[in-house]
Amino acid sequence: MRIEQDLKLDFKDVLIRPKRSTLTSRSEVDISRDFVFLHSQRKYHGIPVIAANMDATGTFEMARALAAHQLCVALHKHYGEAELLAFFAEAASPPNSFYSMGITAPDYDKFRRVKEAAGDAIQNVCVDVANGYTKAFISFIHKLRAAYPEITIMAGNVVTGEMTEELILDGVDVVKVGIGPGSVCTTRRMSGVGYPQLSAIIECADAAHGLHGLICADGGCTSPGDLAKAFGAGADFVMLGGMLAGHDECGGEIVEQDGVRKMHFYGMSSREAMDKYAGGVAGYRAAEGKDVLLDYRGPVEHTAQEILGGVRSACTYVGARTLKELSKRTTFVRVTQQLNEVFGQA
Repeated sequence: MRIEQDLKLDFKDVLIRPKRSTLTSRSEVDISRDFVFLHSQRKYHGIPVIAANMDATGTFEMARALAAHQLCVALHKHYGEAELLAFFAEAASPPNSFYSMGITAPDYDKFRRVKEAAGDAIQNVCVDVANGYTKAFISFIHKLRAAYPEITIMAGNVVTGEMTEELILDGVDVVKVGIGPGSVCTTRRMSGVGYPQLSAIIECADAAHGLHGLICADGGCTSPGDLAKAFGAGADFVMLGGMLAGHDECGGEIVEQDGVRKMHFYGMSSREAMDKYAGGVAGYRAAEGKDVLLDYRGPVEHTAQEILGGVRSACTYVGARTLKELSKRTTFVRVTQQLNEVFGQA
């Protein structure tokens, strides 16, 4: 056993300090990015915000709606093969959509069949596991990269620099960063495992960029300001679940509670998700997610504009004309005290 004494921070622990700026309007800010992925060598252009591959947010409808804003969607992995083929065959199919999968043999076999039928229409793959530190996960990445050298692979989740480096060297283009920060994730409470998200982003981004790889900050954002902090900390992409939930384009059912319209939103490791897709919680494990009722929010259009407007606003406060400049112009100011100071032990 050992204890790390270094300070670790979450989004709530900091604010971005404003700086002198020559910008006169948010309209002068370009928040799109251009990337060439390390292994696939495919080019990306768009606004690097991704709807999470949860069955509430990773929907075909969400992909079509967000494409108008140059945003991405990681489709949830529970769509059937015929549905996926129909989506990727659409002339208007968003080019930045990610096919999502786990690491089981049925996951791989399903992807192989869909990819063979869809061809180059599927360019991006999200390999999603709760624990990206297992040997089985690494072995799967080796297998997938060897079989499909031309696809862009986003994979995770991890929270440390050394594992970020290993995944990039093993063939991952975008490392997904975050364990337990999501609004409907209970991993930290159930297992005691996790890492403050802002520090995870800073450390993993530093590791990834040193190898010309990229990271996606996955989880923990509850406001547009949190996205700005994630990008300021070095994230290349930001993945959102709860912030995009509760809309018409989501997969949740609309219910009425005390005369107010609500939508279910649950973690993909929750009892609700496992009852729906796995026949219940296995006897050897516990659920690590929860089910909540969110206020019904109508079309996602307004929320998307609000998110992008908030990020543009952050850029104007620090004088960043492009999203790429934001991390270079970000200085974080701590707004919380260390625990020993709070409890009078300093």
